[in-house]
Amino acid sequence: MSRAFIKEPDGDQVGDDQPELPQSPHPNYVTPAGLEALRAALADREAQRKDYAAHEDALANKLHIAQAEREMRYFSERIRRAILVDPAGQPADEVAFGAAVTVEDEDGKRRAFIIVGEDEADPNAGKVSWVSP
Repeated sequence: MSRAFIKEPDGDQVGDDQPELPQSPHPNYVTPAGLEALRAALADREAQRKDYAAHEDALANKLHIAQAEREMRYFSERIRRAILVDPAGQPADEVAFGAAVTVEDEDGKRRAFIIVGEDEADPNAGKVSWVSP
């Protein structure tokens, strides 16, 4: 096909060549805190987009707007797919989503973990995703 028939962005347009942020193939189980964190992240990106849009004339701001909108779509989809699981409603004697567990290694060192959703996972804070190996 001839390149003569392909529309390319002008110098003042932003090319939208970044792929969408990938969504996990797993169900999006979240704790109440995890759902709130997703909502806060979406609100943050919406505020960023609004700030950048106030100065829409600069090409760099247009790139930032495109990035913020991409992230807004990602967080909106994560929220839409969220399956809220309240750890307080889980059996205390079973290891399940939201459970706090303590493990001991072969040297007798103990570590506590909470089983959370993918978006909440933070091993340094003792939060492990339910899909972690």
